[in-house]
Amino acid sequence: MPVEDGVEQERPVLVLDFGGQYAHLITRRVRELRVLSELVAHDVTVDELRARNPRGLILSGGPASVHEAGAPALDPALLSLGIPVLGICYGMQAMALALGGDVGRTGAAEFGKAPLTVEPGALLFRDLPADQTCWMSHNDSVTRVPEGLGETGRSGSGAIAAMESVERGLYAVQFHPEVVHTPHGQDVLRNFLLHGCGADGTWTPAHVVAEQVRRIREQVGAERVICGLSGGVDSAVAAMLVHRAVGDQLTCIFVDHGLLREGEAEQVVELFGSHFAVPLVHVQAQERFIALLAGVTEPEQKRKIIGETFIRVFEEESRKLDGARFLVQGTLYSDVIESGSRTAAKIKSHHNVGGLPEDMELELCEPLRLLFKDEVRRVGEELGMPERMVWRQPFPGPGLAIRIIGDVTHERLSILRHADAVLQDEIRKAGWYNRVWQSFAVLPCVKSVGVMGDARTYAYPIVIRAVTSDDAMTADWARLPHDLLASISTRIINEVPGVNRVALDISSKPPGTIEWE
Repeated sequence: MPVEDGVEQERPVLVLDFGGQYAHLITRRVRELRVLSELVAHDVTVDELRARNPRGLILSGGPASVHEAGAPALDPALLSLGIPVLGICYGMQAMALALGGDVGRTGAAEFGKAPLTVEPGALLFRDLPADQTCWMSHNDSVTRVPEGLGETGRSGSGAIAAMESVERGLYAVQFHPEVVHTPHGQDVLRNFLLHGCGADGTWTPAHVVAEQVRRIREQVGAERVICGLSGGVDSAVAAMLVHRAVGDQLTCIFVDHGLLREGEAEQVVELFGSHFAVPLVHVQAQERFIALLAGVTEPEQKRKIIGETFIRVFEEESRKLDGARFLVQGTLYSDVIESGSRTAAKIKSHHNVGGLPEDMELELCEPLRLLFKDEVRRVGEELGMPERMVWRQPFPGPGLAIRIIGDVTHERLSILRHADAVLQDEIRKAGWYNRVWQSFAVLPCVKSVGVMGDARTYAYPIVIRAVTSDDAMTADWARLPHDLLASISTRIINEVPGVNRVALDISSKPPGTIEWE
């Protein structure tokens, strides 16, 4: 492993995405074993792989049949680079086909839990029981193992479920070790990483801090840097990393775009002014943002307007600071995936990724770009940040603009801000704030009839959204107690003018997203 400035560069395990619903989950499971993992396109070239110098490759599952016209194919050259490879489900079938094996429909499709019998002496199943349970999801199966590989597992239906060649560094399983329904799945991945790839689990928060400090110094040099600070954990951790790397070359800029929650601007200024020795510029830009959003109802347009306006404000402020060259952002790996890439369809443009203008004057510095939210929190703890900041619930950069489903106006912002404050107060008092990933109010711009004080009302509804999640890539709706929901509903209707109805969003992600826009 190369060493620069006393810090070893982490070699990633790359997950080649063949379109499987669990592809990003594979990267999560590898990272849980303290090994850096990244998702890349299945058609990555040999030269691109060599440039990345990966420790290992994992071929993900996918929805296609390897025999379909246009199905993703595996370049056989990737299997002869001397890099250990693990194929999963479709990845196993693509590997077998590329190496001259046979894949066909056996008439024994397997979905859900299935019995599994393995060779305990195989590398993937070292120290594991011969009889196991696993999670299957496939129609096709490998019917003949390629020459040079040995069969190491069969499912209850008799289908080939695993194969490997330790000498060639090639391994494959038909089941999904990355899902919790495969009890020994994490052990299988650990065996591949430890015994197949020689990974020793050194990718810890302390290592991330040291490596990112090195990378920041390498990128920034002696140039001045500004950081777009929102008060959330992402931008705060990014700011602390950059400050540790370049010290007083950094100035933080907090832009109040008028789309924040109640009292939030004051909290950000107070917290950073008292806890961190980093210069902070507070820009009042409320009317500028709201004027640009007037009449805009399309979510992607909202995000792009907000993203571009942020950049223009940062550029203006940078000129006042002797022309800062770099802009630090708290962009996360989940932001990059959801904003679209060669490996993923665009779900929505995050204001700090797909919503950025092309003609930027500033160069981006994104030290968290490879991290999920929970990993960012652990880095924040490593940096000694206060608990109330590290464990603050996520809040989107576009703010309340994407929680108003329709035109953003001062009146609607006031209603939503007040309703959200009530919700947060009740969630905290009930001890649920740290038990959910996110909890917030949404204002759909429709009205319904109600009765208040024996009089007819025609007012807005408020939708309560609360979810549990590990990384925001998937989420489930939180089962809040009925008495808590009743308290929230009663207070919002009684205390927030313009609201006569409260609803609860009980959809998961997928098919919904966490935010409504």
